[in-house]
Amino acid sequence: MAGSISYKCPNCGGELVYAPEKGGFHCPYCSSDFTEEKIKALYEQREETEAAKGQAAEEKAAARDELVQYNCPNCGAVIVTEESTAATFCYYCHNPVVLVGRLSGAEQPQYVLPFAIDRKKALDIFGAWIKKKKFVPRAFYDEKQIEKFTGVYFPYLLYSCEAHSNLEGVGTRVEHHERGDIEEIVTSKYQINRHGDLPVKMVARNALKKANRVLAESVQPFATENLKPFAPSYLSGFVAERRDMESDAIQTETREEVSRYALASLRNSVSMYQGLPVDAGNVSLDHEKLEYALMPVWTMTYREPGSSKLYYFSLNGQSGKVVGELPVDNGKLFRYFLTIFIPLFIALLALMYFIS
Repeated sequence: MAGSISYKCPNCGGELVYAPEKGGFHCPYCSSDFTEEKIKALYEQREETEAAKGQAAEEKAAARDELVQYNCPNCGAVIVTEESTAATFCYYCHNPVVLVGRLSGAEQPQYVLPFAIDRKKALDIFGAWIKKKKFVPRAFYDEKQIEKFTGVYFPYLLYSCEAHSNLEGVGTRVEHHERGDIEEIVTSKYQINRHGDLPVKMVARNALKKANRVLAESVQPFATENLKPFAPSYLSGFVAERRDMESDAIQTETREEVSRYALASLRNSVSMYQGLPVDAGNVSLDHEKLEYALMPVWTMTYREPGSSKLYYFSLNGQSGKVVGELPVDNGKLFRYFLTIFIPLFIALLALMYFIS
């Protein structure tokens, strides 16, 4: 059975949303707050009640297929939201869309990193950041734009392994000694054998191949030690993207990166020797593992009228790291130039007048 889960307030029946600033769930209707443990216990109790009525199997099937996906017809972004949502705008290109399809058959994430920064704090950070940008068009941060400021869970694959590296070769050390007017050069050769073990835990790699991946990549790193086991309740009140990259592609790329890093670390330990061949070492990777997680990002995009260029602001929803690519208001830039150039030009004319 296809369905969805709505997390209801035990006090008033209103829909609960995850509140980052409280680290739990909040009811906007009666202002009640609940811990994750409380909500989990309530829904476990509800499942037990349904099981007693012979509906446990149906509930579990619904839990595996409780989310809806749609593709923006304008930019192709794949967004995940609750089944009850009938229409919305694409957070990436702002194109209005009607939601269709189900997330049937898609693997669910193992982990989620909950938002630690709520919308109010995120907007405060954005406001402080944009004040320092003198030449940004007002349209980039006007009220209409602020309405599109969106909390998005982006998909990542987390790579873990144990890297074992070996380095062998002949290294050379050259020493210079001066004895009066005589310089003595001593060249020594050493047989180098080094071995290193490097534990690699949860290296996060963006799992989006579409244009909107820049919004997810730019705000790393994330504190993976704060990951929680995935539960759909964390997505309440936010948008979520579904990964569209295959595991093999990400794993191959990350293997190469980890291997290069492990070997470079080993070579740095013998940097006092010259002449070691670049290909003198080798790396083996054991106990490889890829896990799927959703990470929090506050984001807003802006497209200049009549232009295909897309600008953006992204904020790490956990650490507060800010990145962005901003448009330039040429009018503001020109006026600023005039305020500098005209007084300087007048001063130069005055100086030339008195000199002459």
